[in-house]
Amino acid sequence: MWLVESAGRIAKRLGVSELVIGLTIVALGTSAPEFAVTITAALRDHANISVSNIVGSNIFNLGFILGGVALVHSVAIPRKLVFRDGAILVAAAALLLVLMRDLTMSRWEGATLMVLLAAYLAVLFRSRERLEEPPAGDMRRSDPLILLGGLALVLAGGHFLVDSACRLAAFAGMSEWAIGVTIVAAGTSAPEMATALVGVLRGRYGLSAGSLIGSDLFNLLGVLGLAAVLHPMSIDGRGFGSLVMLLGLVTLVVLMMRTGWRVSRKEGAFLVLLNLIRWIADFSC
Repeated sequence: MWLVESAGRIAKRLGVSELVIGLTIVALGTSAPEFAVTITAALRDHANISVSNIVGSNIFNLGFILGGVALVHSVAIPRKLVFRDGAILVAAAALLLVLMRDLTMSRWEGATLMVLLAAYLAVLFRSRERLEEPPAGDMRRSDPLILLGGLALVLAGGHFLVDSACRLAAFAGMSEWAIGVTIVAAGTSAPEMATALVGVLRGRYGLSAGSLIGSDLFNLLGVLGLAAVLHPMSIDGRGFGSLVMLLGLVTLVVLMMRTGWRVSRKEGAFLVLLNLIRWIADFSC
């Protein structure tokens, strides 16, 4: 709650929309667990966990989290989020599929992803659009500290969940890919879950939806790109199916957002069911 409210007031003070704050500051903060796990796994030569964590987390964000939030309350979608950010996310997922068609990612491919993220952020802040959203109130001096403190708390919670989940999964004898794409991905997505749910309950639809799309973009272009720059990666063949699933889900969600400019409760239920089936399939890997 504090994270969402402080982010909304900071958006008003900076003269940018809550959607932009959700796509950047909040998305970057909630992607911190994915960053920590993915970079650590890459440096320790566990590429399957590194890549599957990003793929699984992105699927989890758009499936369980967006779908679950829509079940609580239908999510209104700003048009800019669909035509600009949604389209870029689809393109990023398609690019990742092309880059990893040989099941590897080199340093220059990782650098390409990072350059694309930098270009996207530059365009985002230059636009500085304002959207018709509920007023967030005046910014307080404590808001930056509240925002940082909120991000630190959700980060710590994500780390504790991931640590315990990894031990449990390893004890159960699951494959690295299955661990990363399911349990680890769910753990690192905990901050996105809390932020998106509170955002919708507070009527900050742009902030809520933007944080999920922004987190997925940061994960694909920034986190995975940096991991590949630091250590080239190679994954198991079973991972390619998850990459295809990611592209299909991203495309489906963007189309849902376009219909009526909201994600309805029925669409949310479908997303949750679809990802539940995906989880069961991934656990059998």
